[in-house]
Amino acid sequence: MVTIAAMNETTDELTSRTADSARQARPAPGIRRHHRRTGIAGRKAGAKSTGDTGVLVVILGAVFMALLDATVVNVATPTMRTDLHTTGSALQLIVSGYTVSYAALLITGARLGARHGFRTVFLTGLALFTLASAGCGLAPDAGALIGARVVQGLGAGLMVPQIYSLIQLTFEGHARARALSLYAVVIAVAVVVGQVAGGLLVSADLYGTGWRPVFLMNVPVGLALLAAAVRLLPRALPRQAGGLDLPGLVTLTAALLLLVVPLVLGHEQHWPRWTTGCLIAAAPVLGVFVLVERAVARRGGAPLVPGRVLRSPDLVYGAAALFFCMAGYAGFLFCLSQHLQSGLGESATRAGLAFAPLAVGVATGSLTWQKLPARWQLPMIAAACTLAAAGCLGIGLVLRSGGAGGAALPLCQLLWGLGLGYTTSPLLTLALSRIAPADAADAGGVLTTVPQLAQVAGVAAYGSVFLARADHPGPPAATSAAALYATALPVAAGALLGALTLVPLLRRRRHGTRGAAPLGGE
Repeated sequence: MVTIAAMNETTDELTSRTADSARQARPAPGIRRHHRRTGIAGRKAGAKSTGDTGVLVVILGAVFMALLDATVVNVATPTMRTDLHTTGSALQLIVSGYTVSYAALLITGARLGARHGFRTVFLTGLALFTLASAGCGLAPDAGALIGARVVQGLGAGLMVPQIYSLIQLTFEGHARARALSLYAVVIAVAVVVGQVAGGLLVSADLYGTGWRPVFLMNVPVGLALLAAAVRLLPRALPRQAGGLDLPGLVTLTAALLLLVVPLVLGHEQHWPRWTTGCLIAAAPVLGVFVLVERAVARRGGAPLVPGRVLRSPDLVYGAAALFFCMAGYAGFLFCLSQHLQSGLGESATRAGLAFAPLAVGVATGSLTWQKLPARWQLPMIAAACTLAAAGCLGIGLVLRSGGAGGAALPLCQLLWGLGLGYTTSPLLTLALSRIAPADAADAGGVLTTVPQLAQVAGVAAYGSVFLARADHPGPPAATSAAALYATALPVAAGALLGALTLVPLLRRRRHGTRGAAPLGGE
């Protein structure tokens, strides 16, 4: 077996790879100078400091807020429709306008950070997000709310891509792996917290404001993060020279929009012809982007996605496995939430709280995987994909009869969460393990875009399977349960595909090549 062979790697080889990985991925000289000035230089990788903790709190707080806003609004849409006297199409744009603008700007946002400074672009994005959140909460009508949501997504698209670069350039070794683990926890938990927070805020109807606190809560949090970021984020971050690559920006944005817009709006509009046309057109436009990037590189320019970044096996295979994992997570979470609310009649708040075991599993896996020996970490990811598949299948089976699932449901959710935790967090570390600091921004742009596209694709694909089966005649609980079980099968298959994408890296490790460095080495 590949997995068993991969676990027989020698300690000497692991030590050599760890040292090599650390030399390639250590912070740039400007960062080390910043550490000396602030008293955090010269310590071992992984040592704790108040400065590093503050940086981590700021950037993870910002990404939590951005991801929260992708889901928190879903619970508030019925109240919005009544209050704003709007149509279903407008509600779709209120929900999806944020996602579309956010996803389309991620890679470009990463390049802007490299060119103008990660700290500067992060602060700009955070300020824009906070201002747009206030605009959302005070919007007088649906049109103003849609516009504010698009601007809010643009702010998130500027802010979030800087996080990988800030982690890559500020932390080393185990400290970096721990920061990425916490980032993975935030990604998973924000979706669950969004549903619970949205339900609580709308139900509370604070001072008769209805849905508006869903957005207004971002304002004090955003202002506090801004004040902390100005004080704590390092100023001595290196910048990359080079142009913005406008041809690459235009073609990539067009390709992403052709993918994201139909996936976001398609299942709500029953997949009209324009959605199919956009999806078909996305492939050739993406091909044009590749040709444009090669032409820019031949001229000696700065491509939006340099070829050397995409030639990193760890990044390519890690991002592919991450896509399958995040697509299954977002898609099945959507389907399970629909089943709990529409099929079993649970409130949005209770449905959100039902995912607590899932969040516990994700957090446990994300924060403990580094304790395993380095030679086990890559096989562990493949095994964890299988565990996530088993958890999803278990949820489908225990709910198949139309009941509440009893004690077996939280157990299956815990298994699913552990599988995700032992997969997502180490995949992020794996993907960045061979990336030089000079390429941190471009790699970060790719890694922020892949999970976002995966979540959109997962909700569209798996959600369509669920909704098509749930529309069959019969008692709502029974038909919804059957639809959930039918959806669990392709979700589990997708998780297993994620494990299969790692086989080339497992083989490289089995044959003793230097392309598969330990994930969290110093």
